[in-house]
Amino acid sequence: MESRNIDELEFIDDALTPRRTKKSALPSPDGFKTYFSSQDGNFELYHDDCLELMPLFPAESFDMIFADPPYFLSNGGITCHAGKMVSVNKGKWDKSKGFQGNYEFTKKWLSECQRLMKPNATIWISGTNHIIHIVGFALEELGFKILNDITWVKTNPPPNLSCRYFTHATETILWAGRDSKTRHTFNYKLMKALNSGKQMTSVWRLDAPSREEKIFGKHPTQKPLALLERIIAASTNEKELVLDPFTGSSTTGIASSRLKRQFVGLELEKEYLELSRKRYKLEFIEYGFSRLLNIKIKDNEIVKSSKNLSFEAFEEVAKI
Repeated sequence: MESRNIDELEFIDDALTPRRTKKSALPSPDGFKTYFSSQDGNFELYHDDCLELMPLFPAESFDMIFADPPYFLSNGGITCHAGKMVSVNKGKWDKSKGFQGNYEFTKKWLSECQRLMKPNATIWISGTNHIIHIVGFALEELGFKILNDITWVKTNPPPNLSCRYFTHATETILWAGRDSKTRHTFNYKLMKALNSGKQMTSVWRLDAPSREEKIFGKHPTQKPLALLERIIAASTNEKELVLDPFTGSSTTGIASSRLKRQFVGLELEKEYLELSRKRYKLEFIEYGFSRLLNIKIKDNEIVKSSKNLSFEAFEEVAKI
């Protein structure tokens, strides 16, 4: 695409101020206003506990759900980040409730997700060994149909400081249908094409979130855009509706918008909703471009990819 100067990009950003030109067609929780809505009504964020919000949505509303729930790791320990020792504590939302409490919480939010899923919808849940086995048990108990377990291999994981364990270098992502009758979407040919013509396996080697993805700060469990783009491209079609009940910094939403899907995100912490809002306003400048698919939407020539911006220019545009 032709280059755009910073003034033009700032104009685009101003045009994205969250004011609605038409009523959104997306399902909404009864009695709640959006925290942030895109101008086209295809990207919406809500501020509250997902267990309070999800029961207020109409049943069978969503085509896909991605959930990155608390891992319950905030136990006062330490880890390594950028060569420094830092606390593992992420917030009250990540403190363990004990096995029974963690299990009941997991089963409750999964049950609400199941109610909100269309008959052929699927759900993806990310987690480490601290929570993913509870998730798997709850999925089986609730009657979900487990389709795959994806192993995300992190290319540069932090070292284990105690030197008493192997370095934690992977996360598991479970993919499941709503029930045994689910006829799920799987864009097999696309995944094969993206894997150099070979059938894609369940082991994915992907980098951590890039510097550009954390320009406004970061969520402590932020996932890379490439991961969410692959998940959404694999299991949905354009214009379908994606839900993230633990949206954090809304990587799921950004990936959904890039791939022309609709999105609803729920988040308890206002700090991360603000981060999401800023990310969306910036990323919308490059709406229609996907690093995964390497596509550009032809019907909107004003959009621009950050790949053609220097990082300094990217930072300048980000001051919103």
